[in-house]
Amino acid sequence: MRITVEQRRRLLVARQLALGVDHPGLPAARSVEDVVGRVLALHATDAPSVYLSVLARVPDLVLADVRDALFGRRTLVKVLAMRRTMFVVRRELVPVVHAAAGAAVGRRLRTRLLKELATLPTDPPVEDADAFLAEAERQVHAALAEHGPLDGASLSRAAPALRTAFLPTTTKSWDVRRTATSQLLSMLSAEGVVVRGEPRGSWSSNRHVWTPMDDWFPGGMPELDEPTARVELARAWLAVFGPATEKDLQWWTGWNLRDTRAALGALDVREVDLEVGARGATGEAAVARGVVLAQALDDGSLDLPEDTAEGVVSLVPSLDPTTMGWYVRDWYLGPHRDQLFDTIGNAGATVWWEGRIVGAWTVRRGGEPAYRLLEDVGADAEAAVQAEAARIAALLGGDGTTASFPTPLYRELQA
Repeated sequence: MRITVEQRRRLLVARQLALGVDHPGLPAARSVEDVVGRVLALHATDAPSVYLSVLARVPDLVLADVRDALFGRRTLVKVLAMRRTMFVVRRELVPVVHAAAGAAVGRRLRTRLLKELATLPTDPPVEDADAFLAEAERQVHAALAEHGPLDGASLSRAAPALRTAFLPTTTKSWDVRRTATSQLLSMLSAEGVVVRGEPRGSWSSNRHVWTPMDDWFPGGMPELDEPTARVELARAWLAVFGPATEKDLQWWTGWNLRDTRAALGALDVREVDLEVGARGATGEAAVARGVVLAQALDDGSLDLPEDTAEGVVSLVPSLDPTTMGWYVRDWYLGPHRDQLFDTIGNAGATVWWEGRIVGAWTVRRGGEPAYRLLEDVGADAEAAVQAEAARIAALLGGDGTTASFPTPLYRELQA
């Protein structure tokens, strides 16, 4: 069986972008939790992207809805997991994501931190890396228990071990004095011990506080078997992003090839011929071996109406889960990678038209929307993009958008 580029774009639109309307077998998303469930996980390295990813998908939702789901109802949780990246997932998925990906990241971060404590010069000197790390963890737990949620600076004052600094060993400009705070808190986050809570300041602030995981899971987060959790995460990912290639799944999860194949081998999947590149001048698309959940073939959910993507415009933020969802992106990204991604693979804010990327957008400081289209999509499409940019800008109440990883076109639009 062959899955065409056009089919994949229709699936992308119905499953991940146009979530405020009904599609066959996919009722409209009504809540922030619905949105996150539909896309599986929101990228959360940039705090504003969590909000903007939701606003882009359901027009009736506003900033306060996202904040309440994250920090009021606590139905969404920030976790450090796949590829050592920060994500927001539904609370019930946290144990799966942690066991399938976060726990392994935590082990790697702990090993790295212990090695650096044992081999690099520090101020004050660390004589016993294991003992030092155990004491630092104790201080963090005690500080959070006594004072409640604390940001990194406040926590380092309450837990003095965090102020222990690694000293430069070279004259390189990047090799500077740095405290253990960031590494240790990232490790504890990946291990499922602490959670990034509500930021200080505005909705777009990245200055978050830290809270114990027990605040989200009283009595502790349920522990799952790691191989079983990987199977469940692979199933959930294929339901959102499939049909896809084995490489797509391996990249998204950060697993090695053995674990990726083991997870797929435990699922009822079927192989398909998958178009992975947009059609060129010859009218032919590149094809790779793909996999799809057998249920999706049997229940006909891959066969969406041909007009599913027609007229659908979406403006999604940097590091959006759809833009970053696959390793092989030519079928929706086309020739625009150099302008819309930075040099290490981080996506900027993108304009989507009918299931493919056609430009970039931003909201400048002061609330002025700006966009640029990289190809001629017609007057009707451009009018739809302009209206969508104005809608999102109005929801931000005069705030602009920011990006920690600016892309070439983003810089131009912000100038």
